[in-house]
Amino acid sequence: MKLYNYFRSSASFRVRIALELKGLAFDYVPLHLVRAEHLDASYASRVGDPLVPALETDDGHLLTQSMAIIEYLDETCPEPALLPADALGRARARALAEMVACEIHPLNNLRVLKYLKHDVMLDESGKDAWYRHWARSGLEAYERQLKLLAEERAAAGLAASVYSVGDTPTLADCCLVPQIFNAQRFHVDLEGLDLVMATFKACMALPAFQRAQPSACPDAEA
Repeated sequence: MKLYNYFRSSASFRVRIALELKGLAFDYVPLHLVRAEHLDASYASRVGDPLVPALETDDGHLLTQSMAIIEYLDETCPEPALLPADALGRARARALAEMVACEIHPLNNLRVLKYLKHDVMLDESGKDAWYRHWARSGLEAYERQLKLLAEERAAAGLAASVYSVGDTPTLADCCLVPQIFNAQRFHVDLEGLDLVMATFKACMALPAFQRAQPSACPDAEA
């Protein structure tokens, strides 16, 4: 397999986590977004919408969109599973993942930030204020969901989970961890997000998450 990605891309980071959790070998193909390498015709013509990540499978198919890629990996390489075995658990994990992928990340995507700066003409401080507002708001919502899930587990007589859903990392954690990395890079206030940060720390204690993080990528910048 080949993973076309950028070390700082949250969506790429999600897929790297999934690949590492499953112990799947892949060739790392860097595309520098800031230098617009993803717009080169040799890549763009193959994916249609020139974004990262894209996963080229062993049989030559090119898959796009991080959420679809991760679910493909989970279906074709089911162990360890990134979605719970029960329907309710799967719905919980997908809901949390979509809070990040659909609610937080799109507002803070690189192309959105570039538009705010170059077209809307926000200065750097205004652009960063936009990022911090929407990142903090979204993570507060994630915190509230984790609190509800913790209360649900307690009512069922279950011990608190150190991950977003259940006792092992799921699709939700694949999405949450990169979002926290980005939030830290933009100096988002993370105080009071106790459950979110406890989940982040539990994930980052695992070797798979360490291997997938931006600083471990071959195209990482100093």
